[in-house]
Amino acid sequence: MTPTTPAPGSEAKSRFNAALEEAKAGAAALKTEAGQKAGAYREQAKGKGEDWIAEAKSYGADAKVKGKELAVEGKVKASEGIRSLGQVVSENAHVVDEKLGAKYGDYARTASRTLSETADKLDQKSVDELGEDAREMVRKSPAAAVGIAAFVGFMLSRLFRGSR
Repeated sequence: MTPTTPAPGSEAKSRFNAALEEAKAGAAALKTEAGQKAGAYREQAKGKGEDWIAEAKSYGADAKVKGKELAVEGKVKASEGIRSLGQVVSENAHVVDEKLGAKYGDYARTASRTLSETADKLDQKSVDELGEDAREMVRKSPAAAVGIAAFVGFMLSRLFRGSR
């Protein structure tokens, strides 16, 4: 028997095919490893996202509580301010009587009583009730609401501009 001699280039083909198979196996291993790492990163990102969502909800809840506290404090200060204004008007009604007449003094006393009653009503309502009243007023007359908002904004801008 005569030994068969390999065909020219067959050894190179066989090495090339072996290298190709090895490259395919390496690519498959890299793909599997990349999939595992991507899954781990995805889980890590999901955990971070859930942590951030929980943290944002916590900040939101804290802001809501603080906002409610500030609204209650603002309501109390507004009530005190209205009551003080009513008292000033009442205390000066006699001056109005002397300068402009009893009729205008009575107007001042009526305004004083109205301011005092408004302060009492404000004290009796909760912040939620006041908010609902404001929403209802806006629904009934949006033009008046815009006008009031513009006036309040103007007054606040004048107040803060003057305090510099």
